Amino acid sequence: MDNLSDTLKKLKITAVDRTEDSLEGCLDCLLQALAQNNTEASEKVQGSGILQLLASLLTPQSSCTATVANIIAEVAKNEFMRIPCVDAGLISPLVQLLNSKDQEVLLQTGRALGNICYDSHEGRSAVDQAGGAQIVIDHLRSLCSITDPANEKLLTVFCGMLMNYSNENDSLQAQLINMGVIPTLVKLLGIHCHNAALTEMCLVAFGNLAELESSKEQFASTNIAEELVKLFKKQVEHDKREMIFEVLAPLAENDAIKLQLVEAGLVECLLEIVQQKVDSDKEDDVSELKTASDLMVLLLLGDESMQKLFEGGKGNVFQRVLSWIPSNNHQLQLAGALAIANFARNDGNCIHMVDNGIVEKLTDLLDRHVEDGNVTVQHAALSALRNLAIPVVNKAKMLSAGVTEAVLKFLKSEMPPVQFKLLGTLRMLIDAQAEAAEQLGKNTKLVARLVEWCEAKDHAGVMGESNRLLSALIRHSKSKDVIKTIVQSGGIKHLVTMATSEHVIMQNEALVALALIAALELGTAEKDLESAKLVQILHRLLADEKSAPEIKYNSMVLICALMGSEPLHKEVQDLAFLDVVSKLRSHENKSVAQQASLTEQRLAVES
Repeated sequence: MDNLSDTLKKLKITAVDRTEDSLEGCLDCLLQALAQNNTEASEKVQGSGILQLLASLLTPQSSCTATVANIIAEVAKNEFMRIPCVDAGLISPLVQLLNSKDQEVLLQTGRALGNICYDSHEGRSAVDQAGGAQIVIDHLRSLCSITDPANEKLLTVFCGMLMNYSNENDSLQAQLINMGVIPTLVKLLGIHCHNAALTEMCLVAFGNLAELESSKEQFASTNIAEELVKLFKKQVEHDKREMIFEVLAPLAENDAIKLQLVEAGLVECLLEIVQQKVDSDKEDDVSELKTASDLMVLLLLGDESMQKLFEGGKGNVFQRVLSWIPSNNHQLQLAGALAIANFARNDGNCIHMVDNGIVEKLTDLLDRHVEDGNVTVQHAALSALRNLAIPVVNKAKMLSAGVTEAVLKFLKSEMPPVQFKLLGTLRMLIDAQAEAAEQLGKNTKLVARLVEWCEAKDHAGVMGESNRLLSALIRHSKSKDVIKTIVQSGGIKHLVTMATSEHVIMQNEALVALALIAALELGTAEKDLESAKLVQILHRLLADEKSAPEIKYNSMVLICALMGSEPLHKEVQDLAFLDVVSKLRSHENKSVAQQASLTEQRLAVES
């Protein structure tokens, strides 16, 4: 290190004279200084102005070229040296050297460019402009099949260079994808899976590229699934498996790849991990159990992969997942419930599962999480029950299995995700089930909570579902007692507000419920309908050209039903409804036109 200043001076002179022997001596001396204390030596190099000289030494003909590239690779390990390397004009000659036939020159050049690009926008930009990435990808392609150690080392360096070049940079990653790097890397992984360093580099590359949506189709057209599963089966170390998991998770978001992973046998590996780790409390094992079970749930999000694993409800995978629900491990309970929710995505599966006792397993699970329960498990179990309640034939079976009682235990929950799923489950269960709708609609605790949640402005989902359930209780029960309970709890104003929702389906549900209220209990609800300005709202809906035909139709039905109330009738007369309604007689929708004629006659008679 003491002689470094002298060496740098000498290097300046010999670099100009090009006397190869003394030049080599100076360069070796500089490398030794960098090996002793890289940071200090690099600072001296920067101060000496030698970097510009190094650019002139990067010639294909010189015997010192590999050493010069090695020196640049070493100094570029320091963040403060990367921009000076770019400013000294080193990128262009380095990229030119990528065309060399000399393996050592290629190795050191790859290292130098990779280190300059590391976390450096300027470095990446310069390599991009010089066209370095394409040359490296071409090398990877042509050298891919050669398995001797020196070539594998070079391939590893080139992969590393591309990673440093594109890491966390979407546009450069997209550029590599367009250059066809993905099939090349997959092929590399297949041929060199025995080489730990190269395998690791490929996995890091996949992890980076897989985050990009545009990469998924390219990955799907390779045998990446097969290669990763093959590699996964060989791994015993937690860190190595974790690394493969990090690639599998983003890839498995693609439905085609989900199916490929299932066909390649990933599920069996995941089930095995779960079995091995379930009773361990070691941090690594707990983490691996979570990753494996989460990935399992992700694979079930694809329709084809899910159906393949369901196997008519007889499949080994489905049976194993069922056994997770009664386990004492929260992570497995969660994954089991989420898996059931994913299996419950078509009527056939739902009917089969309900007929085979899944409801009891889920209600037992919910019972275990009522007091200070795990919110994610509550949410997952409710999601599964909601999905299972969609087929008409399942509703009565689930009601008689006590699902409403199990779900109502969570009315006191203050967690919006749980509230949202609870509401959705009850709404699905009472669809066209008059008796259940009446029973729930007379439950004053439930109705009071619904009215409270109808004002949850911070949680649009909960607010929307509460309104929809209030309306559903009336529409499916058609019960005077239910209407009275809702009036007494202050729910009418929310149904009127719901009629102005931006969602046509919600507007419609509100108008039908309000029409039933007007037909069955107008006297009881009259004051609330008046103070909620229902008549003005109906006038606005009919006058608005953007209102859907069914909204116009149901608004007119409701207007006719309101005529039985004196104060509401007066409001209708005051607002000149006849003008609006008569225009609708020529509406393109026949039902709307017919209802307009009927409503016009009614208004004319009553005026």
